[in-house]
Amino acid sequence: QVHLVESGGGLVQPGGSLRLSCAASGRIFSINAMGWYRQAPEKQRELVAQITTSGSTNYADSVKGRFTISRDNAKNTVYLQMNSLKPEDTAVYYCKITGYTGYRSFERWGQGTLVTVSS
Repeated sequence: QVHLVESGGGLVQPGGSLRLSCAASGRIFSINAMGWYRQAPEKQRELVAQITTSGSTNYADSVKGRFTISRDNAKNTVYLQMNSLKPEDTAVYYCKITGYTGYRSFERWGQGTLVTVSS
């Protein structure tokens, strides 16, 4: 079994910053792509940022220049540094990790962490 634990969400004022973390544990042989998604009320879940094994990244246009995704392969952890937060960034943020246990591939989602940007 592979488990993900997210942390770092909360309430922040517009212009503020937050850092989300997502740590994977369990039977993990290798991890491929790691990413962050978000879902605002009454909206579909959307990709925020993704990072590959080699460190290549891609971002949603709405967060480019404000958010930074990074990963610590030794800790099986992905981070999302969010700066210059806007009210429209308010959403539940989910991490997603794909990889290989040694005998099968896996895809796991975190439990979600709420980010609220409001004054």
